[in-house]
Amino acid sequence: MWMRLAAVAAFALVPCVHAQEPAPAVPLTLDAAVTRVATDHPDLRLIDAQRPVLEAQRDIASLRPPLQLGVDVENFLGNGDSRGVQGLETTVSLSGVLERGDKLDARRLLAQSNIDALAPQRATARLDLLAETARRYLAVAQAQSALDIALTDIEQRRRAVSAARLRLQAGASPESVLFTAQAMLAQAELDRDRATQEAASARLALAALWGERQPGFSAVSGDPLQLPAARDFDVLAEELQRAPELAELLGEERIRQAQLQLARTATRPDWNWQVGVRNNRADSSTSLVGGFSIPLGSNRRAAPEIREAEANLALLPYERKARQQQLYATLAEAHGRYAGARLEVERMKRDVLPQLQKAERAAEQAWRAGAASYMEWAQLQAMRIEARQRQLDSAVAAQTALIEIQRLTGQSMLAEDATVAMENAR
Repeated sequence: MWMRLAAVAAFALVPCVHAQEPAPAVPLTLDAAVTRVATDHPDLRLIDAQRPVLEAQRDIASLRPPLQLGVDVENFLGNGDSRGVQGLETTVSLSGVLERGDKLDARRLLAQSNIDALAPQRATARLDLLAETARRYLAVAQAQSALDIALTDIEQRRRAVSAARLRLQAGASPESVLFTAQAMLAQAELDRDRATQEAASARLALAALWGERQPGFSAVSGDPLQLPAARDFDVLAEELQRAPELAELLGEERIRQAQLQLARTATRPDWNWQVGVRNNRADSSTSLVGGFSIPLGSNRRAAPEIREAEANLALLPYERKARQQQLYATLAEAHGRYAGARLEVERMKRDVLPQLQKAERAAEQAWRAGAASYMEWAQLQAMRIEARQRQLDSAVAAQTALIEIQRLTGQSMLAEDATVAMENAR
């Protein structure tokens, strides 16, 4: 089943790279398309490339304030007793900052939280990208199916043209019937040409996801009309609680908690200290010097930043609740669309298309026998093609809904599939 493959391949996240690329003559599978995108797409590489940047920032945050070596010169190039260097006083000092309030640990925690947040971000980006791959793959399959419908229409219209020509030659029907049949054949050929062009454009769009300018495949495998039963909505809603998008909010919560902790450390001011040796050239004396300074008003200056960090952290429960409701509503809508579209595809296959095919054949026989008009036969031909196109549109709508559900939950939704394990990073 094509969508069984979509459920397993498109959302297993890190499929094994094939040892060999498929030959151009072999239809491209969704598994192969997903493998190429997961391996080569720059969006995923960009997220991976952010890790060294964040790791460097973590190393910077782990550094303590540097020691400073200072030299002070006094009474230099004066006059009187301080003329030239006679009264020169030189002080060599070492100074630094004594951090208080666990600022070092708070900086490390914030930097590490930014690194940890990459994993759910990457998982969400991967799901979005692979869902887009499945949608573009579906567009190619849809165009191929539309081409098949157009070829069927051409075949039946050609029969009508041939039959109309024979009846015209026999004097059994007017020339207008032949012209009408030829016009309908031309329309069917136009539908074929349009489907061919749409298939070519869809292949280009799909191949562009892994950087190919010219697609190395001419077709894709699978049948969009294959629509297995979906899992129960309650099961999917439960899996929604573990959706990658909600995991992103958990990572954001850790970042905001670390920001709050870092802001609170500012209430304990750092001490600046200094020690050194002073030499007086006038009397050749040497002495030790030292000192420290403490900034005042640290609590007052830190209070606005703490309030901001607390407010940002307090927003998260509301953001999470809003996101949960949005995801739930989207899931409910997609599940309903899948069920409704699947029902239509099944009913069209079982009840509508077989009857229309029988009616079209009966009308053809009746017209050849002179018992029905050409327009009756032509109308049934058109109804048959329209029904097949409607069935295809419904199948595509169902497949699109299925892809959206898989993107939301990060899981397979097919009743016969086991739960697909998710990876946050390669």
